[in-house]
Amino acid sequence: MNTILDWLEHTAAADPNKVAFEDPKGSITWGALREQAEGIGTALAGIGVANRPVAFFMEKSVAAVIGMMGTVYARGFYSFLDLRQPKTRMQTVITKLDPAVIFADHGNLETARELFAPQYLVIDLEELEEQNPKADPAVLSQIRSTCLDTDPLYVNFTSGSTGIPKGVVVCHRSVIDFIPIFDKTFGITGDDVMGNQAPFDFDVSVKDIYSGLYTGAKVVLIPRNYFVNPTALMDYLADHEITTLVWAVSAMCFVSIMNGFSYRVPEQVNKVLFSGEVMPVKQLNIWKKYLPDAAYVNLYGPTEITCNCTYFVLDPAKTYALDEVIPAGKPFPNEKVFLLDEQDQEVTKEGEVGEICVGGTCIAAGYYREREKTEAVFVQNPLNQAWQEKIYRTGDLGKYDGAGNLIYVSRKDFQIKHLGHRIELGEIETDAMACDGVTRACCLYDSEKKKLILFYTEDREKKDLEKDLRTRVPDFMVPNRTIPIDRMPLNKNGKIDRHALMDLYHSGK
Repeated sequence: MNTILDWLEHTAAADPNKVAFEDPKGSITWGALREQAEGIGTALAGIGVANRPVAFFMEKSVAAVIGMMGTVYARGFYSFLDLRQPKTRMQTVITKLDPAVIFADHGNLETARELFAPQYLVIDLEELEEQNPKADPAVLSQIRSTCLDTDPLYVNFTSGSTGIPKGVVVCHRSVIDFIPIFDKTFGITGDDVMGNQAPFDFDVSVKDIYSGLYTGAKVVLIPRNYFVNPTALMDYLADHEITTLVWAVSAMCFVSIMNGFSYRVPEQVNKVLFSGEVMPVKQLNIWKKYLPDAAYVNLYGPTEITCNCTYFVLDPAKTYALDEVIPAGKPFPNEKVFLLDEQDQEVTKEGEVGEICVGGTCIAAGYYREREKTEAVFVQNPLNQAWQEKIYRTGDLGKYDGAGNLIYVSRKDFQIKHLGHRIELGEIETDAMACDGVTRACCLYDSEKKKLILFYTEDREKKDLEKDLRTRVPDFMVPNRTIPIDRMPLNKNGKIDRHALMDLYHSGK
């Protein structure tokens, strides 16, 4: 196969009347999804989107899924825009993307036209779907005969630690390789109901969407605003009998910190897979208390390697210490994960830190229209001088434990030199979150003033927390400033927004 449409068509043929995707406004069956997507694909073929991006200026929805699959039928590739990002950043992304079409829904159409028309073609996707365009089999067949598995499937924009948007180009081949392995590894089948948390501009959603296409599992889209309303969220999970959660750590912490389980327990959940940040053991224990029979899996991997490259299945019989870091685990089949030191030599010894590097079919095609940035991190494997072997240098630091599991340490950017000592800011965060009364913590470094700054959430006096920390870390790792806040700011990917915290620190608030 050379396109993910083979999965859609196989599943639609096998069970056409089964619900495929559902949101609070409605649902669509596998058969209807294929039929409507083929119609949208035919309409897009008339515009000419082959190997061109189609931007989506809308929230995730069933309508969006139809549009995504329609884009693929026309041999285009899709890119979802973060509606909440500043207009200047939005313009930067759109200028770089230069889409053939920008799809919007009814609620966002006027804003999209104000921002992007007439320079770009803006189409009301919901109106187009209501018109029910008919598929032209001859047109679609001709397009399909030209498709390659190296064609782009989607572009996700991520800023990482730089704050500058970069569009990660992921091809069909990478998703076709990863998803069957992912689903087999964790026993995801057509009997499952996926509770999609991530927005479609975040690659965590790829595992929900394409696990659905591959296995026939039902995918229930959870609205973003439910993650500020714990009762609505817990009702939605329980009422829809969700079995599988592939969530960002921040979403899991929202449930446990806001006491969602004390309101209602979604008892059908039997698989909980989390990623994006280090999972605080304190919050994990709350999940395990209320869902003791579920399987818990820690996933690791940046957007550039198609979702994840390592995994660790937690031992249900083990009680993890509050200051313990859950391992990132071992590589998925057909993925190569290894560590390099500063001299590009492989690191294999237990406890020795190196940069995490990844190779295999999972590697993205690079950054969209960013040759220099692509060539800086998508590089020849320095351990291989015999043939061309592209790897991705993640910029993450890791080490191995005694069992050979990868342990995520921190970003290279978060490893600092302070008072003559090399410090991993993540270690301070882990120890802070092990303290009573602390739910989340984030440590920053003011390089000009040579100060460690710790932000934390929950009701705990600063002096008490600092006293507690002195019993856990050496003096040179004790923060110079400890700042309580009501809630951690999150970036577009649901991770703690360190830029926002640094701005808060500099503002003196």
